[in-house]
Amino acid sequence: MTHPKHLFLVLFTVLLFTPKIGFCLDGELDTIKDRIVQELLKTPPSEGEVLSILDKIQEDGSFKDINYEDLSRTAGFPHRRHTLALVHLAKAYKDEKSPYHQDKTILETISKGLGYWVENDFVGDNWHNNQISTPTNLVNLMLLLGDELPKTLVDGAQPMIGRAHMEASGARPSGDRIVIAGILAKNLLFIEDKETFDDIITIIAGEVKFSTGKRGMQHDYSFHHRHDRVNNTTSYGYGKYANAFGEWSYYVAGTSYAFDKKSINQLVDYYLEGIYKQLVYGIYEDISVKNRSIANKTTFQPKGTDEIHKLLSSTDYRSEELKEILALREGRATPTKSFAKFFWQTEHFVVQRPNYYTTVRMYSTRNRNMEVPYNGPGITTHHRADGTNYLFLEGDEYHDIWPVYDWQKISGTTILQKPQLHGSDEIQVDGLTDFVGAVTDGLYGAVAFDFISGHDSIQAKKSWFFFEDIYVCLGTDIKAEQDLPVATTINQVLMNGEVQIVRKNRKPTKLKKGDHSLKGVNYVYHDRIGYAFPEPTAIKLSNQEEQGRWSDLTLQKNISRELIKKDVFTLWFDHGKQPENGSYSYMVLPDIDADHMFSGNASDQVVRVLANDGKTQAVAHQELGMYQVIFYEEGEITLENGIKVASKSPGMAQLKVKEGVVTEIHVSDPSRKQSFLTLTLSGQYSSENPKVSISTSSENNQSELSLELPEGVYAGSSIGFKIETLP
Repeated sequence: MTHPKHLFLVLFTVLLFTPKIGFCLDGELDTIKDRIVQELLKTPPSEGEVLSILDKIQEDGSFKDINYEDLSRTAGFPHRRHTLALVHLAKAYKDEKSPYHQDKTILETISKGLGYWVENDFVGDNWHNNQISTPTNLVNLMLLLGDELPKTLVDGAQPMIGRAHMEASGARPSGDRIVIAGILAKNLLFIEDKETFDDIITIIAGEVKFSTGKRGMQHDYSFHHRHDRVNNTTSYGYGKYANAFGEWSYYVAGTSYAFDKKSINQLVDYYLEGIYKQLVYGIYEDISVKNRSIANKTTFQPKGTDEIHKLLSSTDYRSEELKEILALREGRATPTKSFAKFFWQTEHFVVQRPNYYTTVRMYSTRNRNMEVPYNGPGITTHHRADGTNYLFLEGDEYHDIWPVYDWQKISGTTILQKPQLHGSDEIQVDGLTDFVGAVTDGLYGAVAFDFISGHDSIQAKKSWFFFEDIYVCLGTDIKAEQDLPVATTINQVLMNGEVQIVRKNRKPTKLKKGDHSLKGVNYVYHDRIGYAFPEPTAIKLSNQEEQGRWSDLTLQKNISRELIKKDVFTLWFDHGKQPENGSYSYMVLPDIDADHMFSGNASDQVVRVLANDGKTQAVAHQELGMYQVIFYEEGEITLENGIKVASKSPGMAQLKVKEGVVTEIHVSDPSRKQSFLTLTLSGQYSSENPKVSISTSSENNQSELSLELPEGVYAGSSIGFKIETLP
């Protein structure tokens, strides 16, 4: 009996090679096809690009700068440049404004290049090249020019385009599924197969949905491309999921194929609550979300606007927010939004203010730390989820720092300083602790990371407390078994201007370039960012030129070995070898004037560290009347105004206090094992919230609050309660 999968492939092949028998595309399909062609023609090649292509193509149709022999994964499949060059020539040929419009020499050159490809049918070791890269270029070539190319070449290209089908290995739910379905849909338009086109559009239309626990969009609007649950929101979840769906939403808008408004609106939610909140101000790339692609050289520029225009043409849902992002990317506005968000499905915390953006990246038993370096790039990324805390004011603070970067001093992390990193086959590891999470009210929040390294014998309790124009970083219980130094890095960033320090009872001092071991430091200042220490502290600081190569970051071939030199600012704690109970405490003041910071008014009189030990970490912000507490086990803490807060279990709490009484509580359970969090507060309280059960004791003047926690796909998220004192 024929397996259904095999039957599908047989039928699909028959469809591809069945001659067109005299039927025409109806008006709607003509409209969709025209939109696709016009979209391709929006980006015509320059005259210089065309001349470069013509110079490189040889008489047999090959390109002299492509090594056609090496089809390995690490070669990067340079062959894709062959088919892409043909698309560029086709655009020049079809573009009415091009000097090559309807140029027969161009048409003959395209035919020659396509003939070489059809004759050789290059298949790379990486499935992506065969199922996406080559089919994409060839189907675009067909839509642009297929009717003018020799029929033998058009028919010869069909099996290669046909490798993009819904039973292909890459057509997994979410991610590449929409991309492959889109390639197939384009080809069905070209071969005029309306019936199968209808089926494929239905598949694309159904892809925007929550898939929490599986591949795809999670209920916190992060995105997982694989079962490792690594954050892929701004990579696969952006271009190959959201933008691919949005593209087809635009193509079919106003036709009977138009996608359901509910799906389009959910896509808008995903952009605004997921993607744009993991981009710096919604404009620039946030490198904390990147995985292996960190090894690729980039161009610093705003993200594009095409996706937003397409959304606005499809729906008016949340249109003002979309227009604001559009204005930001076009340089017509400056950031205004302030928020804090924890992506509890992905262990990623984001804080934005109009003048800075910062994140914390972690991992737990629920997910893994980092992508495997598929195809070679990213072989230095072992520790990039070990509590990474990057800070941006402009967005380009870390731009292309990576060749000269010390990958064992990543901003925010506590890392064993090994002679060298582990091998590239030991990058991805499972998380070893459950207690990883955050509590937030959407504007402020605290982050807890009970960290045990999946790579080395090191552990620490790490936490971050975010307020308005300051955040506090604490670490305790730092332990390591190996006889190697342990470092907690405050920041490693491109150097921009002078570095100043303040020691106790001394004036600010400008540091000369070099490697410094400093004692009794109260403040460090660099590039509009202040680092304050509650007590005079011994610290290490480097402000000097560093060197490295892009080829050091990858196993890929043909990567530049040019020596890169950049000035780098690095600030870190040296905990020594085999610490048994190491700790640290510091405050970060983004976008602050040096004189204001050095006066001490910016931190010392506003923020207080209340606890930093293995049981509890807590910080108070006096002006906000806010207290953020992490209970790693059952415990009690006294707030500065005498209010006692006790928890019967591990958990996190953020309390708002006004005139000596608690008015609001936000709580979460990073371990995700509890249905309720039970807190005891001094004072007698009540609440109208049905998810709060309160018992009071007038004798002890205290209240026991049983707070119902989110469960299921929302376990690990925060929930807030308003309470009031009894009359």
